[in-house]
Amino acid sequence: MGAADLVFGVCLALGGGLLLLTLVVDDIFGGLLGAMHLGFDVAGVSPTPLLLGFVAMFGAGGLFGLHSINAGVGGSTLIATAAGLLGAGVAFGAYKVLQQAESTDSFSLEDMVGSTGRVSVGIPANHFGTVLISFAGTSHNMTATADTEIPAGRVVKVVAVAGGNLVVALNPVASTEGARSDA
Repeated sequence: MGAADLVFGVCLALGGGLLLLTLVVDDIFGGLLGAMHLGFDVAGVSPTPLLLGFVAMFGAGGLFGLHSINAGVGGSTLIATAAGLLGAGVAFGAYKVLQQAESTDSFSLEDMVGSTGRVSVGIPANHFGTVLISFAGTSHNMTATADTEIPAGRVVKVVAVAGGNLVVALNPVASTEGARSDA
């Protein structure tokens, strides 16, 4: 095994492994760059996956050049560079698609006032329990309090917000056979 094999092999293994880890663990290395105050991006994409995509494909292209077409070290380095640029481009495209798939809809707890939900963990009077509420297209299990005791399974209406918790009351209009969201 020559030095070029070692360099290209390490680039492939390290770049590919870290790129996979970054994809799975949600840009952990981008957080490291942020901690070092290198908070920049390339058209909305962190530079970390671009760099790792380049390094991984640089290694793959170099090994391809060395062993598949016997291009020698210089030719393999040119092939590796072209493959690295292609890899960075593919990583950029993949992360752009993932970024566009993320929900941009945000809401505050205040937006939940008026919605209905079902008590999942009973709420003792003036203490906390849990309410399952469908809001903004997803289900949320929220901490809630009430002035009166409300057993699990009852339908409630959000009447206010106290800090990070919902304030609920029994919903006299709705039956206990299924809560619906107002959102």
